[in-house]
Amino acid sequence: MQPMIALHAADASLVWEQRVGAPPLWRHCGARVATDALWLLADQRTAASYSMDADVPLDIAPTSGLGWFGPEMLRLRNADGSALVVAFGSAVVTETAGEVGFTLRDDLAGVSLELTFEVSGAAFVCRSVVRNTGMASFDVDWLASALLPIPASAREIVSWRGRHNAELVECREAMPEQVWLREGRRGMSGHGGPGGLYVLDEGATFDAGSVRALQLAWSGDSRIVVERDDEGFWLLSAGAVLQPGELRLAPGESWQAPDAVLAISTEGRNGAAAAFHDAVRARLRWSGGAMRPRPVHLNSWEACYFDHDEERIVALAEAAASVGVERFILDDGWFRGRNDDTAGLGDWTTDPAKYPRGLGPLAERVNALGMEFGLWVEPEMINPDSDLYRAHPDWALASDGRVRPTARNQLVLDMRRADVRDYLFGCLDALLCDLPITYLKWDHNRDLAPAGGAAQVRGTYDLLARIKAAHPAVEIEACAGGGGRNDVGMADFCHRYWTSDNIDAVSRIGIQHGFLSFLPPEVMGSHIGASPAHATGRRHSLGFRAAMAMTGHLGVEMDPRTLSDAERAELADWIAFHKQWRGLLHQGRVWLGEGADGLVWQAQGRVDEMLLFIIRNAPPQDRRPQPLLLPFAGRDGAWDVQLLRIAGGQGGHAAHSAPLFDAMKAAPQVFAADWLCANGLPLPPGKAETVTLFHLRKRA
Repeated sequence: MQPMIALHAADASLVWEQRVGAPPLWRHCGARVATDALWLLADQRTAASYSMDADVPLDIAPTSGLGWFGPEMLRLRNADGSALVVAFGSAVVTETAGEVGFTLRDDLAGVSLELTFEVSGAAFVCRSVVRNTGMASFDVDWLASALLPIPASAREIVSWRGRHNAELVECREAMPEQVWLREGRRGMSGHGGPGGLYVLDEGATFDAGSVRALQLAWSGDSRIVVERDDEGFWLLSAGAVLQPGELRLAPGESWQAPDAVLAISTEGRNGAAAAFHDAVRARLRWSGGAMRPRPVHLNSWEACYFDHDEERIVALAEAAASVGVERFILDDGWFRGRNDDTAGLGDWTTDPAKYPRGLGPLAERVNALGMEFGLWVEPEMINPDSDLYRAHPDWALASDGRVRPTARNQLVLDMRRADVRDYLFGCLDALLCDLPITYLKWDHNRDLAPAGGAAQVRGTYDLLARIKAAHPAVEIEACAGGGGRNDVGMADFCHRYWTSDNIDAVSRIGIQHGFLSFLPPEVMGSHIGASPAHATGRRHSLGFRAAMAMTGHLGVEMDPRTLSDAERAELADWIAFHKQWRGLLHQGRVWLGEGADGLVWQAQGRVDEMLLFIIRNAPPQDRRPQPLLLPFAGRDGAWDVQLLRIAGGQGGHAAHSAPLFDAMKAAPQVFAADWLCANGLPLPPGKAETVTLFHLRKRA
């Protein structure tokens, strides 16, 4: 029997050592390695003071009570509340192309655990299932989706926090001396992004060094923990938070934890992000089997909020079509009793006061203008002032005998109930059958209080899956108070994420970079908003707003009729520009980085062709910009580089130029690859709030 089991993905390897009578041991979670000449762990571990007489190294499913004192893979309780001690024996190992599975059993406790590690592009997907194989029920307090070793070379954790309108604020912290914890308790993955993190080795950057990153495919409460072991390494565990007493397994029953996506990169943070993007793309399900060019949106929300009727919306749609919009989404306010956010949620029929002829004529007019028709819904919510609540107050998520706290004047429907899901499916199915709807913006505008637990999330997943099965051509956008539910779990059902309700172009710099650390650009909703921005009150030029929106799935969040003729022409030009380049911007690689004097940049496309966005937020401090190092350029050959646009920076003194930049505007100029990599791309001066766009193509 070969003592080592290995699974490889791109430049990464997971390695385990088989044992007789005990679960396999973790041997490696990092850069790709060979396994043909490894010593057994027992042959290299010395005795250690104040330790158990029998050595207890890290195995694939550590549990407490018999000599392991670190984090647990699994924690169970008997029906009387006492701890159920689990000790797994030898694993049954199954190996297929791109997948390794372990089945562990404890016949005394009546428990089995199935662990699967699957290659998905350059990433790994980790799965765990606990099963009751005994004669008595037990409660599951915790089942980790993954429990992984992090070596002593790790130096830093990168994570994200956030709130509504301020999502994805990057946080950088040293590896903990004891425990680092990130836990969600709001019933969603949250405005800090998905349950996940990046762990950087010493010297790791965006472009170089060893990085391990993980994100949960889960849209509810989660726990991510990094705990230092007294042997000098760390353990990373991640999983869904279960409510006390929520999950009791009867004999024969099982529960599967959410998937965890693991990215291991030797090419820095950008390599890990690329692995994440490929793993997410593998979960997306497109009508016809492949993604078509992403239609440019106009969403009605910031153009008119609740104040609309057929005449006004038709005029807005005509204005949208005139600037090149391809899909028109009617946002909140279209259904019965919905004049503000105090009433109507749950009553999913058209408001006869606003649309006496129904939505059919509006949808037909939108289609006649050459655009697809989309609709906003918030199925998981209910207003106390609604016919549905008056008929079914018991359908709201609530604690018996306690007050029912509202947020945004609404309660949450109990998605654990099959009758609630059946009702919602009937409402949505009727809309999708009666109207030519190609798109649903699926919102979720409050935290859960009380919590609905994992069953609430699984209930929502069930409803989304039913809608997808019945209407496979309809695309769905995930939205939760902006970016409150932007996680890979929703990728199984959705095709786009609303990144943030904050469309302020400066705010979007960090928000969008955080988003792209986990999810690919073609699903990142990025709209050209109004000025001043509704969320912040700041004013930005149309060019700067548009350039910042180019890098994702483009939309418009304003009324084009409020613009001057020149501004409407500029908006139409930017939309045409996006259509010209979206084939390169979507479904390819993304490189993020930082330059001198406060510059941030990103490149999107293929390894031999890309668009480069150089973003300046604040005024420059240096007299002239320093060349920008481009590590992705490589060392061989040459690149054609053309300066496409300098967006923003209008007003005041004209920006300086030079013969090189004038030539680069007129035609591509040749730069040696090693020069771009080691010395950098010369940059024209840029004012505050500007984006400089280049097109780069590798010479054959």
